[in-house]
Amino acid sequence: MTSTSTHDRLINLLPTRLSDDNGLAQDVMQGLSQSPKKLSSRFFYDAKGSQLFQQIMELPEYYLTKLEHQILSKQRKEILFAIDTHTPFQLVDLGAGDAYKTKLLLSELVASKANFSYVPLDISEDQLSLLLEDMHHRWPSLPVKALAAEYFQGLEWLNQNERQRKVVLFLGSNIGNFDLPEAKKFLCTLRQSLNPEDSFLLGLDLKKDPEKIRRAYDDAAGVTSAFNLNLLHRINKELHANFDLDEFQHFAEYDPLEGTMRSFLISRKAQEVHLGALNQTFHFEAWEAIHTENSYKFSLKQVEEMAHSCGFTVQDVFTDPSHGFADVLLRPVS
Repeated sequence: MTSTSTHDRLINLLPTRLSDDNGLAQDVMQGLSQSPKKLSSRFFYDAKGSQLFQQIMELPEYYLTKLEHQILSKQRKEILFAIDTHTPFQLVDLGAGDAYKTKLLLSELVASKANFSYVPLDISEDQLSLLLEDMHHRWPSLPVKALAAEYFQGLEWLNQNERQRKVVLFLGSNIGNFDLPEAKKFLCTLRQSLNPEDSFLLGLDLKKDPEKIRRAYDDAAGVTSAFNLNLLHRINKELHANFDLDEFQHFAEYDPLEGTMRSFLISRKAQEVHLGALNQTFHFEAWEAIHTENSYKFSLKQVEEMAHSCGFTVQDVFTDPSHGFADVLLRPVS
């Protein structure tokens, strides 16, 4: 495949950026002006951050990827039977990334000669170009159309331009990055983008031993700490700031009542940080925290109630043997 043919299958629906910082400057200005201070986890994933997250997924403490991979690997036939692959459909992969886990389903679908096309959807055009190349080398006859778009922007485009049954994937416990009202809003908005014949496979991290959850976000080797601190390194680099990374530390805590895993960066001392790109200086008190990430853990009862309130019914639940993770198949209620 040539690069031209790759880009022929990549449709960019994102608006032209007014600046090249992808909103980082605005987010940092707003977040560090708040009390308590806050930075968005969506800026974790520059090149270094993505590399560190790959290392996190291989850590013994980080169970999430392993458990979902186990589900998709061992139960993919059952999952695809429940989806019904006998009629043509589009497999729409929200936040596809490198499609690491989706490839388990794709390999089974291709082997069974299912009549489907693959639609990876991501905000990174570069990531989608790499994925298109990979798809071509693995399965050259598989129809693939990549959409560089926000989730609902891409689904709206499909509804307007390609009237075909959709099987939508949202894997990897990505919904856990929303707070609970946002997660419900996401599900309800998604329901409006789906037709009765469509289906939705949702990955969820389930509530479990609180200490096991905490260790997944504060590993002994310090990789998660480096991942969190890299956000300050990125701000230094892109916004000409002077964060001293040695004077901040990673801290993670889990609240078993709310099912919320929270990550912070803590200032070890009173200090001033200047951001040249913003011409702004921010003061930090000793032991003041910057909130960087929430990751919510769910009970299956919570999921069922939330899905029902948004117009879905739970068709099937696929879990690992420890019941630590679930891929839940939802159907729109007509």
